[in-house]
Amino acid sequence: MKTAVFSARRYDRTMLARANASARHELRFFDDRLTAENAPLAEGCEAVCVFVNDVVDAEVLAILARQGTRLIATRSTGYNHIDVAAAGQHGIAVVRVTDYSPYSVAEFAVGLLLAVNRKIARASVRTRDGNFDLDGLMGVDLHGKTVGVVGTGKIGVIFARIMGGFGCHVVGYDPYRNPAFEAAGARYVSLDELLSSSDVVSLHCPLTDQTRRIVNAETLARAKHGSILINTSRGGLVDTESAIQALKTGQLGGLAIDVYEQEANLFFQDLSSTIIRDDIIQRLVSFPNVIVTGHQAFFTVEAIGQIMQTTIESITAFERGEELVNRVPPA
Repeated sequence: MKTAVFSARRYDRTMLARANASARHELRFFDDRLTAENAPLAEGCEAVCVFVNDVVDAEVLAILARQGTRLIATRSTGYNHIDVAAAGQHGIAVVRVTDYSPYSVAEFAVGLLLAVNRKIARASVRTRDGNFDLDGLMGVDLHGKTVGVVGTGKIGVIFARIMGGFGCHVVGYDPYRNPAFEAAGARYVSLDELLSSSDVVSLHCPLTDQTRRIVNAETLARAKHGSILINTSRGGLVDTESAIQALKTGQLGGLAIDVYEQEANLFFQDLSSTIIRDDIIQRLVSFPNVIVTGHQAFFTVEAIGQIMQTTIESITAFERGEELVNRVPPA
């Protein structure tokens, strides 16, 4: 089956080709992210494979439909970058990766927390320059602290278990209770109680109309003074300007993000020799108590392998007319 693969980095090409070895779909790789301008590159491809920063809106879907595309396969769990309603109107099915190593993201979130709390990145830079002074590197024990988990799906539960192993008191907020979260020794509270009592808040919820900018000026004002915020989920969960103001006042004691509201024009590319025109991200990285990484929490051999295998299996099932177990329900 002819499949156009957008936002294809070297590792995408290698691991998707490996997963495709027996299926033998005709994969056409494109480095650029999908937009209305380059959508014609997918002409004649029944399937289009995308990632989180590809633009799969009504305009793009109309172009793809005219060119014969009947399937959108996103190499991600989230699908907020796809206009599912428009896809349905054009008769285009949408599939996603509903399950891959949740340990990858949960473990990375813990890594970010340790790094920002214990100033590990700053310490590493210092020692490379021969500076072994400890001034400004003091953190706090996580043992005995309260950790709030917003979103208690698979990743949130694993994060809760790990933090429980640190000796933390774990609380969570989610409209849908997960027995596994409580079985991990955590308890559910209201969002207000979570914010006001937590020394650390980690976001593990999907980006929806209800969760968009769930961290904003109002919620940050209700947060415990000096708390640390971790986001490895979706950039749109955090109003970045409000977070910057909270950092300035000390209301936020630290911020570690692997995702960013305006990441589409930045992440997954090397901009080290260019002038970055995004003033917000430049302000963020200027804070000594902020760590920004480029959407790499999912990036392990196990997770990428499962993502690629699931994607190929979905394309194969579509080609054979079989049930699409990972289909996104039409809006």
